[in-house]
Amino acid sequence: MSKENMLYSKAYRFAVKVVYVYQRLTGEKKEFNLSKQLVRSGTSIGANIAEANGGFSKADFAAKMSVAYKECLETKYWLNLLKDTLYLSEEDHKDLYANADELARILFSVVKSSRNDN
Repeated sequence: MSKENMLYSKAYRFAVKVVYVYQRLTGEKKEFNLSKQLVRSGTSIGANIAEANGGFSKADFAAKMSVAYKECLETKYWLNLLKDTLYLSEEDHKDLYANADELARILFSVVKSSRNDN
């Protein structure tokens, strides 16, 4: 499996987890604003990776991967905010944040190497 496909799979599994957390936050906690931001950024990571994998040039690939990286950083922000406002449990935060952090590290590496290839 290529690095991009592995990354896509990890991002997809992360997005599924984010959707489940979103459903719980809106259903049980009746929290709609922050959770909507989380689901938008958290699912956007994989969508941008998918777009990057279909890119027509190295520059297109690097640009989409860069957007995915930035969405990942935004997702980490929303996760922290949801935890600190007591909407997200420590356990859920720890799991999701670790996943987001791993994605961010991989994405940073991909972006850095794709820009160095040009």
